[in-house]
Amino acid sequence: MKITDVNDDMSPPRGASVWERELFDHLVGHAQREIEILEKYVAAAADTGSEALAYMIALLVEDERRHHGQMKALALSLKGEAEFSTENPAVPRLDLKTSETEKVRKLTRTLIENEKKDAAALKNLRRQLDDVADTTLWALIVDTMRIDTEKHLAILTFIDKHSK
Repeated sequence: MKITDVNDDMSPPRGASVWERELFDHLVGHAQREIEILEKYVAAAADTGSEALAYMIALLVEDERRHHGQMKALALSLKGEAEFSTENPAVPRLDLKTSETEKVRKLTRTLIENEKKDAAALKNLRRQLDDVADTTLWALIVDTMRIDTEKHLAILTFIDKHSK
């Protein structure tokens, strides 16, 4: 199965500085490598007789698709900035200070507390799964959920810091 890519204009930005051009080339190259990785994952999932392996590869494919999209969005945003485009960038500019600051900070703190509670609950759940960690995928799923919770906390902490 061939992974198709959106036909965005991924030509180098006109008038870019050396730094912008090098960063753009890096982002586009990385996005292209993500496509190649996705194709390998999809082929591996199709070729296996293992439902467990296919399930785990599907998890990886989901992440790799998102990573590919994020790399492309970064490249297109950089291109727009370098070319002084008036269009909204694919990755929005950091405008948290223009939002309803106190409302955002209150919500963010609430969400941070929720994520911390989730992290503690997942840590406890993971300990309960030790006995089946070598016979099921359950512990792996909980481990990846814990990593996602760390990511959520990083995002929320960033929001809190930059909305002051």
